[in-house]
Amino acid sequence: MNFYQRLGYLVLGSRLRRISESFLSEINRAYQQEGIEFEASWFPVFYLLSQHDTLSIKELSEQIEVSHPAASQLITNLKQKGLLVTTTSTTDGRKQQVTFSDKGRELLTQIKPVWDAVELSMNAMMDSELGCKELLPAITALESALQSYPLANRISRNIHNQSKS
Repeated sequence: MNFYQRLGYLVLGSRLRRISESFLSEINRAYQQEGIEFEASWFPVFYLLSQHDTLSIKELSEQIEVSHPAASQLITNLKQKGLLVTTTSTTDGRKQQVTFSDKGRELLTQIKPVWDAVELSMNAMMDSELGCKELLPAITALESALQSYPLANRISRNIHNQSKS
């Protein structure tokens, strides 16, 4: 049992971050091996635009659950790479609408097969490893528990309960 496994929930965040970084690194390596210039961090924007054609920056930030400035920064980066185009909304001059450029649409057609392969590979891996089948339901349950009663509140309650004992 390694350091992280021994410490259990005390290092859950660090462990999840390590898994996430490793996962994203592997996904990026898969794109590179296919000769596709795409970063896994762009996936949420590309996926949403592949489903909706055009969205406002606010809609994107709400869907991917990041701050408006973070979404705006990502959109700016993708615009600079020539993958996205923004236009001012015809109904609200303060709103920026985001859509694919021709180059972005072309990239989308290249990356969709990688998405399919990622899903197939992950499903096969999860089916082959004991305990992995419950990973996504467990993550969903954890997210729900954290939303219903934040961890900081739980910790504070336990600190105060311990001091009373």
